[in-house]
Order: sequence, then C-alpha cells, then structure tokens
Amino acid sequence: MFAVYAESLDADDPLAGLRAGERPDPVAEDGWTTVDVKAASLNHHDLWSLRGVGLAADRLPMTLGCDAAGLDAEGNEVVVHAVVSDTSWRGDETLDPQRSLLSERHQGTLAERVVVPRRNLVPKPASLSFEEAACLPTSWLTAYRMLFTQSGLRPGDSVLIQGAGGGVSTALITLAKAAGLRSYVTSRDESKRSRAVELGAHEVLESGARLPDRVDAVMETVGAATWSHSVRSLRPGGTLVVSGTTSGAQPQNAELTRIFFLQLRVQGSTMGTRDELRGLVDLLDLSGARPLIDRVLPLDQAHDGFAAMTAGDLFGKVVFTV
Repeated sequence: MFAVYAESLDADDPLAGLRAGERPDPVAEDGWTTVDVKAASLNHHDLWSLRGVGLAADRLPMTLGCDAAGLDAEGNEVVVHAVVSDTSWRGDETLDPQRSLLSERHQGTLAERVVVPRRNLVPKPASLSFEEAACLPTSWLTAYRMLFTQSGLRPGDSVLIQGAGGGVSTALITLAKAAGLRSYVTSRDESKRSRAVELGAHEVLESGARLPDRVDAVMETVGAATWSHSVRSLRPGGTLVVSGTTSGAQPQNAELTRIFFLQLRVQGSTMGTRDELRGLVDLLDLSGARPLIDRVLPLDQAHDGFAAMTAGDLFGKVVFTV
C-alpha cells in the first residue's frame, strides 16, 4: 500500500527523514480491524515524531499520522480515535499510563489502510465529509476536551484563546461560538486576527494586550510566551487550561503569587476520550459547525503539507485525501 512514513529521525531537520512510497499492508490482530482511509489530517505531532519525540529509532520505518476517516471492514463510514489504551484499562483512556497514539507504537493513518482497535471507531454522520471528519481526532478533540471537560465553562461565559491559526486554536474559536461562549483571541499576525473574527471570535487583540474584562477561563497552547498574560487575564477563581507549550515550557514568571491569591485553577489537558470524540462528532452534526481546512492535498503530495506546517504557513488543518 502507499503510505507516508518516517525513515529516519532528525531533531534539526525533521523533513529529512520523511518518505512516501510502498509499505506492507497492515495486519489486524485480535480485537483490531482494518480501515480503508479516505482522508487523513496532519498534526504537529507528526513533525515531533520526525524529530524523534515520542518515536523511537528502533520502531522505524513508521507510518505517520494520528487522524483518519474512512470505511471499516463492513463498509461503515467511521472516524478513527487515535488514543490506543491497554486492553485491560477501563475509564478515561487519556489517563492510562500505557497509552500511546497511532504512529508511536502502531503504524499511523497517512496510508491507504490502517489497523486500529475495534473500540476506537466512531460512526461518521453523513453530514460530515471525510475531509472534515479527518480533522477531528487530535486537534479538534483536544479543543473539545479543553473547553467542555476541563474548563468548567457554561454558555454565556467568557474565554481567552491564546494564538490563532493552528488546528487547536481554530477549533477552539469555532467550538466556543457553537457553545455560546464569549471568546477573545490573541495573535501577533493581523491577518490571523481578521480570520479569527470570521470564524466567530467576539474580539481579537494583539498578543499581550489587556482584555476589556477578565475572563472565566483561558485556553493556553503557546506556553512561555503567553503564560503570564494568561494568568493575569483570569478573574478570581478562574481556570487556565494548558495543552501545549509551543513557545517553550519555562516562563520567566510562573505567577504563583497571583495563582494562589486569586485561587486560580491550572488544569492540564491531553487529547480526549472515545466518548468525547462521539460528543464532538454529534455537536458538529447538530450545530452545523465545521472544521476550518487550510488546504486539501493528495497523499502523494504530503511533503508540501509538512513543509507548510514547518514554516507556520497555515490557518486551519492540512488534509490529505487517499
């Protein structure tokens, strides 16, 4: 089968080890099944894998990709949940110490076919295209869990979304609008601020700018560069949900005094569960909200999509069709 895979790892030049070509067909073990992939989407996780983060050299070559939508062995349209938990684990899959994502220990989704645990398949509604559904299992599911599981937000509450343009941030903006939340979005880029308004942000500001009012929760994926601003933007008793540190994990000021004095809550968040993926799919089906797709490319042009993500030249998701 045709696949996009990591042949080697390079922390400084991740695209050096990216390959596209023929790979052996995957074989489904007991409890697993084969999905014919119709569309798959790109995540920063794939670039980190090529850098050797979360992917060991002894597992190469490894087919990349966490996200996919396609047809299961019975011909049903499905979305693939990317978190693989231990067979004995019960409850929230993201809390399993033995969990992994597709493309870490098991071959990924940037291929004509992928094998996954049967329990990891979620029905795809007819209202969602394969391209739209393929955007959901990683960045959109991360955003869904941040907003609706970890933050404590309710319709009418306010939220600050740090950064605009990436898959998680565009998902946060869209989902916040669908849920009736008042969203503030920051970005250094004027064009990205304009696009955020088009997506449904109530107000956009330059990075670090003071908000009109303190918010109920902050969605933090940037890290060191925005941490102090995030903490200072919260109302007393507010919640900061963090799921990434793209600018680094060592802020100059941890703001511990403000955190304890204002009784703020700092909540980590990683990916999401199968049930949350079902909830996300249902929300999009019922609300009409849709993922923002930056570009759709055939899988044999995957290198162009990886290069665009490396350069930061994206607003929304990169989707590959198979």
